[in-house]
Amino acid sequence: MGQDTILIVILGMAAVTYIPRVLPIAALAGRRLPEPVTRFLHYIPPAVLAALLAPSLLTSQGELWISGDNYFLLAAGPCFILALWRRGFFSVVALGMALVAGLRFWAG
Repeated sequence: MGQDTILIVILGMAAVTYIPRVLPIAALAGRRLPEPVTRFLHYIPPAVLAALLAPSLLTSQGELWISGDNYFLLAAGPCFILALWRRGFFSVVALGMALVAGLRFWAG
């Protein structure tokens, strides 16, 4: 594969990553979205986060793992409560890291 081909591939990947992000912003700039659309869009980040986290929290090596040995699942409960209460990111991440580290240290 030549350098020209690599450059074309990189530019193509940059375009297909950049264009879908910029087009909606450019098309909707200065416009107000209807209230139902705004409400719908409000739920997308939590839904994506749940979809990303669920496999990590509930499975190990492709098997369902719901037990007291699943420190990630045990830490998720208090982190979820803190996220609802504080609406912050860094405090939730810090709590999760502290809980998992503490569980690993004291429980085994």
